[in-house]
Amino acid sequence: MTARLLIAGCLLACTFGTQAQSETHNGEHLEEVVVTATRLPTSAESLPFAFAKVEREEIQVARQQLGLDEALAGVPGLFFQNRYNFAQDLRIAIRGFGARADFGIRGIRIIADDIPLTLPDGQGSVDSIDLGSAESIEVIRGPFSAVYGAASGGVILIRSEDGPAEPFVSGRVNLGAYDFAQGQLKVGGENGRLNYLANLSHTTLDGYREHSNTENTLLNARMRYEIDDSTQLTVFVNAVDSPEADDPGGLTASEVAADRRQAAPRNVQFEAGESLDQRSIGAALRREYGSGSKLLLRGHFVQRDFDNRLPFDINANGQGGSVELGRDYYGLGGHWTMPLASEAELVFGAEYEAQRDRRQRYANNLGVRGDLTTDQDEDVTNDAAFTELRWSFAENFTVTAGARYDEIEYEIHDRLGQGGSGDTDFSAFSPMAGLSWAVSASANLYANVSQAFDPPATTELANPDGPTGFNRELDEQTAINFEVGLKGAVHDAVAYELALFHIDVDDAIVPFELTGSGQAFYENAGKATHDGVEAFLSMELIEGLTASLSYTYSDFVFDEFQGIDGESYDGKRIPGIPEHLVQGGLRWQPREALYVGFDVLHASSFYADNANQVEAGEYTVADLRFEYRWSGPRFEIAPFAGINNLFDEKYDGNIRLNAAFGRYYEPAPGRNMYAGLEIRFQ
Repeated sequence: MTARLLIAGCLLACTFGTQAQSETHNGEHLEEVVVTATRLPTSAESLPFAFAKVEREEIQVARQQLGLDEALAGVPGLFFQNRYNFAQDLRIAIRGFGARADFGIRGIRIIADDIPLTLPDGQGSVDSIDLGSAESIEVIRGPFSAVYGAASGGVILIRSEDGPAEPFVSGRVNLGAYDFAQGQLKVGGENGRLNYLANLSHTTLDGYREHSNTENTLLNARMRYEIDDSTQLTVFVNAVDSPEADDPGGLTASEVAADRRQAAPRNVQFEAGESLDQRSIGAALRREYGSGSKLLLRGHFVQRDFDNRLPFDINANGQGGSVELGRDYYGLGGHWTMPLASEAELVFGAEYEAQRDRRQRYANNLGVRGDLTTDQDEDVTNDAAFTELRWSFAENFTVTAGARYDEIEYEIHDRLGQGGSGDTDFSAFSPMAGLSWAVSASANLYANVSQAFDPPATTELANPDGPTGFNRELDEQTAINFEVGLKGAVHDAVAYELALFHIDVDDAIVPFELTGSGQAFYENAGKATHDGVEAFLSMELIEGLTASLSYTYSDFVFDEFQGIDGESYDGKRIPGIPEHLVQGGLRWQPREALYVGFDVLHASSFYADNANQVEAGEYTVADLRFEYRWSGPRFEIAPFAGINNLFDEKYDGNIRLNAAFGRYYEPAPGRNMYAGLEIRFQ
């Protein structure tokens, strides 16, 4: 590691630590946090990986509920962009992985209620996540492919609420700046062996910038039936309808200086944006046996219709700017957990996932669909087998080890006979091992080493030399992660975590734009290094007042990178990730009815291009929110309000990496407010 990394780590070791994320309320003891994202449920303290868990209060209470970043911004190692452009989707980076995504999520596995939201090709999306019914969000940082598959950055696992013992119905209305309006209707309860919860929401937003309207309706429901005392079946239903999500596009520096709220002229001219209609259903069967063994079987089916208008008619590669995509995505999986001894457990399983896309591209005649330029079937299939072992071989030592084998096959059928038909495949064996040592009741040391790979997504395999077919020069990305850390809790009122990591990346997948193409293509960098420090500290200052502080240091550089433009980027910083990221928070809950939250985030400047010639400025953004809850015998009434960007900071909510024509910048809103009311009947 670099000298700067070692110095930073030594300084932080004196003050901080990682996020066991157990919470303290009014002097109560810290509760043990159980991690389910590892397939083998275990305590956060004995897990030999960096881990965070955010509970329902931080996700739902007084939140605007526009995106995952609201609840996860305080987790070290995570960096969010693109919150306010719903045509591009929230962009999440963990330890630098995911920053390359032109849209959607890359390098991170996202799972919601046992149903993967990451496709077999590694592309993930968050547009179907319902924050209004989320009970918890777990984050494992670093390669964890031995459990969930291709994921150099980590895993995000969302769990929905269970219905309470007594049935309820609640309604929530939330209004805010830029014509923001959101309504929710939630019901849940139990009836004998059946537990159920459903949430329906509708959101509209005109947006801070011109041409940034969005509208979506989201349904999320789960029903769990106890077949007998040892067997349960859970069914998940999710649907999202987003008829409008305009893309205001990136601006040049001079355009930002002239008018931060304007849209890119070509985006308005070609009516850039997208529409989405998606339906999904899944089921999970769990059974426990008298021997202590457990079985999980799951399956899911997703159907997605997607239209996208890009800001050009036909680009220099002959690809049309109007995209129509029909997708069927389905999968089956299961795993068996068995005790090997009193202090050891083994899990092994297999998964099959298939992605069937019909992609058509047309000329975009100023927002009107024109001639067909591309018509192809894109099929992706992933077969995988995995195993994981956890063994407490001594009183204070726990070892976790695992491995996974993935085989991913891509096939394109060119319906227009333009020479694009073909197939390719990627396969990888991904091992991991970690050791945790409980040094004392308040300190746990851990270390791990793991390997992960990321295959290119179908969109990243787009051919820069023609209207159809693969970019056959693009290879998969691999990463080897080394990590050491310290975590624990002190005096029942302090939780801390510290992690230091070094990651060697081969064939890193990075974006570029060809002049006149109007879209992102991808190439491999030879080698890259990710060195970093992550720290978290949470402390109850006085009864009812809790403070938290997280810090992330990122030293991510290209070691060997000869760009497709012929330039050498050896020694350049990887764009899209700030070197320093600091988040602080205060939570004041003097009594159960009142809740006040204050968050502040500081991001240092970072580069927008591989050559490190364009720098996005640093920024500090603060948010304030509060809620007061009146409770009666059968009802609760809770008014709430919040202020985003409290000090009216002028900053960019997204930076488009290596953008053509200098259109890097997407300005974020200034100070804005929202307020609402929730009514719940029991």
